[in-house]
Amino acid sequence: MVARKAIDAGPSAAVKFFGAGTAACIADLITFPLDTAKVRLQIQGEAHKIEGASATKYRGVFGTIMTMVRTEGARSLYSGLVAGLQRQMSFASVRIGLYDSMKQFYTRSTESAGIVTRLMAGCTTGAMAVAFAQPTDVVKVRFQAQVRLADGGKRYKGTLDAYKTIARDEGIRGLWKGCIPNITRNAIVNCAELVTYDMIKELLLKYDLMTDNLPCHFTAAFGAGFCTTVVASPVDVVKTRFMNSGTGQYSSAINCAFTMLRNEGATSFYKGFTPSFLRLGSWNIVMFVTYEQIKQGMTRAQQYWELPF
Repeated sequence: MVARKAIDAGPSAAVKFFGAGTAACIADLITFPLDTAKVRLQIQGEAHKIEGASATKYRGVFGTIMTMVRTEGARSLYSGLVAGLQRQMSFASVRIGLYDSMKQFYTRSTESAGIVTRLMAGCTTGAMAVAFAQPTDVVKVRFQAQVRLADGGKRYKGTLDAYKTIARDEGIRGLWKGCIPNITRNAIVNCAELVTYDMIKELLLKYDLMTDNLPCHFTAAFGAGFCTTVVASPVDVVKTRFMNSGTGQYSSAINCAFTMLRNEGATSFYKGFTPSFLRLGSWNIVMFVTYEQIKQGMTRAQQYWELPF
């Protein structure tokens, strides 16, 4: 009975927390160039250009990647990777790893969780994650957006230099720039991503369309990536523009959104949609498939050590 109970037990909260952060880092390593291309396309069109960037024109996902490689070198595609991995390890661990625990909290540990409960859990963990990871997100976006200047220099020399420079020039609040739109974005992203994945996977298993294996995880992750991109793209563009902006360029995230609408039209909110979808779709597939495998592997290992001999 003890052995049977151990085998049937699901992954612990600690396994989910660690597994989510690790899986997100692996997904970032694979999809980071797409994320960088997305950021460059999103900031293109701003009235205020970083010096030396005005001549650069980006067209499409792969055109952007090729332009960056040609003008800045292949390493530019991974600019901000260190901050990105720092962000995922702290951010994904909270928003994804604690999602099931938050669902149980809202349902008072009952097995059934409705759509409202899932949305509440997604919003909660998304907002909590921003509180931990906002400085890393700001630095990541700044690195991805920076273009090599005419004299070969760059805005920041390294990750630590970026943290110090932002804190020195803009104050500690500068590291939390765009926190409100980021909370909004991540509440939306978390709900669209986790709830969609959760429900698609549940329906596939409920109606015996698939078993709980890699194809099932792949299908649910692909659907989650598409839904997330459609819902979150406008907020993501505003967040990126505002976090990358200089002091005084925008008075608030709302001002940034209205400025974009006035100067560039409604379509500006979907700038970089294709790389966003390519990135979110592939990121979701890699992350969720890896996450499920890590959970299963760590749970089996944990159960092995707990089984009596």
